[in-house]
Amino acid sequence: MNQAHDQIPDEFGDDGAPENGLFGFSLEQLARNPTVYRSDLLAGRVFIVTGGGTGFGQAMTFLLSRLGAQVVICSRREENLIHTAKAVKELVGADVYTRVCNIREPEQVEALFEDVWARYGRVDTVVNNAGGQFPIPALDMSRNGWKAVIDLNLNGTWWMMQTAGRHWRDKKMAGNIVNIVAYIERGMPQVIHTCAARAGVIYMSKSVAQEWAELKIRVNCLAPGCMASEGLKVYAPEASARMVNSNPMHKVGDAWDVAEGVVYLSAPSAKFITGEMLVIDGGMQMWGNAWPGGVPDWFKVI
Repeated sequence: MNQAHDQIPDEFGDDGAPENGLFGFSLEQLARNPTVYRSDLLAGRVFIVTGGGTGFGQAMTFLLSRLGAQVVICSRREENLIHTAKAVKELVGADVYTRVCNIREPEQVEALFEDVWARYGRVDTVVNNAGGQFPIPALDMSRNGWKAVIDLNLNGTWWMMQTAGRHWRDKKMAGNIVNIVAYIERGMPQVIHTCAARAGVIYMSKSVAQEWAELKIRVNCLAPGCMASEGLKVYAPEASARMVNSNPMHKVGDAWDVAEGVVYLSAPSAKFITGEMLVIDGGMQMWGNAWPGGVPDWFKVI
């Protein structure tokens, strides 16, 4: 069996994005893309973004910084973090704090929060963006492949959520969590490991949105569809090319769509929203499956 089926490949970052090229925006574009938001909208707020060095997380880091937030990014790979922080400083003029953290390890997650609280005295929003997957038929899934994706996408997200919630509770401060997931209502053939993990995150979010409401902690999810980002490079070229037709708009979204959605769920615009999932997919949820590993002959009927 291919080694990629046994674990999330080492060349992928925490957001599942290969580090050997850019499929999406350049750093200069991220620094100047137009936004609907006021430039000081998030001034004084502190954000933690997991997987913030590449892909969606990198776009979030640029936009949040441009809107005045103090952004903290974490990942297993320090070089990605430093690269993005340096680019934000040079192109936007904002400081981004970086910390190496494997969110699969609760002790490292706790150390991350202790560090950020000591440094900034607060955390306003946690964006759980780190995640990864690879296409594979369900019957070919190995135990290691299954465990690797579940441990990152589900368990790692939960350690971040629980740790953030405990800090906000103990410090009697309000908080906000945005979990990057996927639309799973129709199933996700060929990526059932991430389907299971994302479903878990969605319903964990709905559950604690109720439990933690009295603590003034909001918890929401954001489900991107097919996006023109580094993450597409995990799939075969023909599969990536076909994704443009995975929704009725016959186009792909981009990392900026996701970043602006995160801001919406983190700003006063979402002060009365919790336990919800914002879907940004061009109508893909009504259209069909993307078949990231290739369309099986059985389904080639149209």
